[in-house]
Amino acid sequence: MSLGVLVVVEDDDSIRRGLVDALSYTGYTVHEASDGEQGLAMCLSIEADLVLLDIMMPKMDGLEVLRELRKPKPDVPVIFLTARGEESDRIGGLKLGADDYIVKPFSLDELIARIEAVFRRMPARPSQRKKMAIAGRQIDFERREVVLVDGSRRTMTEREAEVIGFLAANPGRAVSRDELLQKVWGLDPRGTHTRTVDMAIARIRETLDDDPTNPEVVRTVRGKGYMLAAPDNSGGESS
Repeated sequence: MSLGVLVVVEDDDSIRRGLVDALSYTGYTVHEASDGEQGLAMCLSIEADLVLLDIMMPKMDGLEVLRELRKPKPDVPVIFLTARGEESDRIGGLKLGADDYIVKPFSLDELIARIEAVFRRMPARPSQRKKMAIAGRQIDFERREVVLVDGSRRTMTEREAEVIGFLAANPGRAVSRDELLQKVWGLDPRGTHTRTVDMAIARIRETLDDDPTNPEVVRTVRGKGYMLAAPDNSGGESS
């Protein structure tokens, strides 16, 4: 199961291939581009969860790519990868809307930590989702109602709707128990030993008629947390 969809835009072949191989091995689905024009076209054509973007590239530099990308996709996270470490470059990139900036050379561990940090900040961007279709279920967040595969209806509690909504706001990645405890319940997970999240997930699966032994809606990612299945491609998702 993929942790998310990344696009790596880097003109140095050895660096790009190293990143693609390492991030793919880590569990991400990775697309690659070798110049700015190709990278922009790729970012516009697929639904990426995050873009890793070099600055100094042929045909179109990273700053221009980001400037053009922000017009149709203002919320897609972008991390600059560059050998240019001057303060003016960092400030320029961040002013254009980059989410982070990492200077070459860097370790894979540092890069993954930066990616995960950006993903953790993403829920702060408000989601206007009202309805969604997922695994044959129709979920109405405003009415807190679920229409199951067989057509029967069930009511969600406010907390169930909040958990599902939070998972839906983090597509393609596993959300940890600690993050759910902090972001949904407002509790500090440090030093807290509780099964609150697990019990809530069990109740959500019951409400959604989601088989706990083989869940298709709220999936468990071993050692990482919970991930919502991708929405149906039937137009049942709306914002």
